[in-house]
Amino acid sequence: MSKGTDTNADTGAGVGAGAGGRDDAEPGKRTDLVEYEHMVLGRHNLRAIPITPETEQLLERSSYIMLSRIQRQGPMSIGQLSEAFGLDASTLNRQTAAAMRAGLLRRIPDPEGGIARKFQLTDEGARRLTVTRDWHVDGLDRVMAEWSPQDVLDFAAFLRRFNTDIERIDKRPWPRPEEEIDGAGGG
Repeated sequence: MSKGTDTNADTGAGVGAGAGGRDDAEPGKRTDLVEYEHMVLGRHNLRAIPITPETEQLLERSSYIMLSRIQRQGPMSIGQLSEAFGLDASTLNRQTAAAMRAGLLRRIPDPEGGIARKFQLTDEGARRLTVTRDWHVDGLDRVMAEWSPQDVLDFAAFLRRFNTDIERIDKRPWPRPEEEIDGAGGG
């Protein structure tokens, strides 16, 4: 058998290979475990949300992310959104048009005097964004009910580090809240 194809029964890793049986992985660095948990986490995010009076107000995922970015950064043009998300302008035109029809966004002249018009949250967009964010935070509160405050801070710090490293590689930094994750041991 070729290198990396024999399986070690104790770990499941390929014999003579690094993490997950890959020849190029750093020995002992189990990024395959991170990949698996990341995949499982994605499963939770994609589950169906039951339709109730409360959940009817929730934004769908792409609107939630787009509105969050505009709220954090301020009014943005299609070009700025395209750069921020790595999506083509036609995709963003469809998404912003749908958000405008839903009353979540409005077009405004560039506050800095530029030619391109920008998108800004409406009061309804800000309200629905808050409802959606609160719904997610309530869910996390339930999941993390048995976690210590320090464990929650540490997890947030590791997630921030993970996200900022992706953003560094992708060259698309994401604006962060002003407050720091104080007291975390993960960064």
